[in-house]
Amino acid sequence: MEKLADIGVFGGSGFYKFLDNIKEVKVETPYGMPSDSLFIGEVGSHKVAFMPRHGRSHTILPHLINYRANVWAMKEVGCKRVISPCAAGSLQKHVAPGDFVICDQFVDWTDGRKTTFFEGPIVTHPSAAETYCPELRKIAVDTAKELGIKVHESGTVVVINGPRFSTKAESKFFTNQGWEVINMTAFPEAYLVKEMDMCPLNISLITDYDAGLVGDVPPVSHHEVIQVFDKNLDNLKKLLFTMIEKIPAENNSCECSKTKSSSQL
Repeated sequence: MEKLADIGVFGGSGFYKFLDNIKEVKVETPYGMPSDSLFIGEVGSHKVAFMPRHGRSHTILPHLINYRANVWAMKEVGCKRVISPCAAGSLQKHVAPGDFVICDQFVDWTDGRKTTFFEGPIVTHPSAAETYCPELRKIAVDTAKELGIKVHESGTVVVINGPRFSTKAESKFFTNQGWEVINMTAFPEAYLVKEMDMCPLNISLITDYDAGLVGDVPPVSHHEVIQVFDKNLDNLKKLLFTMIEKIPAENNSCECSKTKSSSQL
């Protein structure tokens, strides 16, 4: 397939529906059908491919997303960088609803997901030590500060399987580990992006305090999550589109494009 985009974004229709000259592209993959078509438009000097990870009508639950097909589709149309905004919960009091966290680490607490493209016959052991692209993280942090958005420059996201939220005991355990963010989609999405030699970036929009935060917050509800997310969607759009305009044409300062070549033993 011809190169149609250089940056990919996993996110809902709110990110692209107001852009002009959107082109819808359907991509078939060796891993089955992606969550939806790719919607390709221009942001600054970049061609950007948007995909709603839950489908355009938000009908695909986190544990049922075909992450490999979604990421493969981004690679197929030519993307070199992939940005993954997501709604997330806070595990620490200093990370408040409405804040943004540019995560630099993840903890996988999922079960049963297809989490790698490497299934033999060549044996590979890719490193996930530094999954998220440092170049993109710096651009995101600097842009958020310029826009006056409260941003945490780093953080660890623990990814649970869903669709249920955590019990108080589970949530308190995560809090006690010192992790800041909890979410249901950040893994294996970003890691698969890394496996495909593209630069991954996580932008966590905090929508709530998780249920067991020191045992003194009410249980989270899906309705409340959506309310806070919608309220802060404008900030997320500003951050996303402003930072995309600042991304250089070539990614020369990171090692993200060398995952495959350096992983074979």
